[in-house]
Amino acid sequence: MGKNLTVQKRGKGSTSYASPSFKFRGSAGFPQAYPENRIGKIIDIIDCRGHTAPLLKVEFPGREEILMQAPDGIKVADEIVMGAEAPCVRGNILPLGRIPEGTQIFNIEGAPGDGGKFVRAGGALARITAKFPNKITIMLPSKKERDFDPACRAMVGEVAGAGRTEKPFLKAGYHHFAMKARNKYYPIVSGTSKNSVSHPFGGRSTNAKGHATTVSRDAPPGRKVGKIAASRTGMKR
Repeated sequence: MGKNLTVQKRGKGSTSYASPSFKFRGSAGFPQAYPENRIGKIIDIIDCRGHTAPLLKVEFPGREEILMQAPDGIKVADEIVMGAEAPCVRGNILPLGRIPEGTQIFNIEGAPGDGGKFVRAGGALARITAKFPNKITIMLPSKKERDFDPACRAMVGEVAGAGRTEKPFLKAGYHHFAMKARNKYYPIVSGTSKNSVSHPFGGRSTNAKGHATTVSRDAPPGRKVGKIAASRTGMKR
């Protein structure tokens, strides 16, 4: 008699894999852009279990309060300037077209006005490597380069919370609770290491299965594992 795979149990929607979003402080990102510069004041620096970096609570004119990732070296009562004419100093928010080459930035928008999608983890930073009239080339923390629209905004500086990954967990239990706080699945076990009742690739007889690890997009539940609808496999030559 078989049983559900882990991916099926997670998709069921039970409390075992539910996200503890009710304990999150809120979503972090840039406020709506305005034609003129806006000056916000940092009223608090808070910790959120859903983010790896500390968050700033910034109050803009009109009593609009926004959460955003904190840059390294900033403190309560400092001011953040957002706009095309803002000075390029730590903590300010500018369009990429207004930021000089070589500047360290983070929380980069993927499309103008989306609030920031790239380089948001604690201690992360990116760097502008080239500027063109219609695109800005940025080196991400993975050392890969990506082109962005010059109208996309970013914050100058480096995300606070560097060194987070340097401290070892020491025990699997500590890692378990750290992942559970952010709704991350842990531990991840390969299918070939499981029993045959738990996974189509499982079983101790051999690691070389008698069928392909690629599977159709229309495969039924319980068989839809491995390389789903892969266009190609193997090393690219």
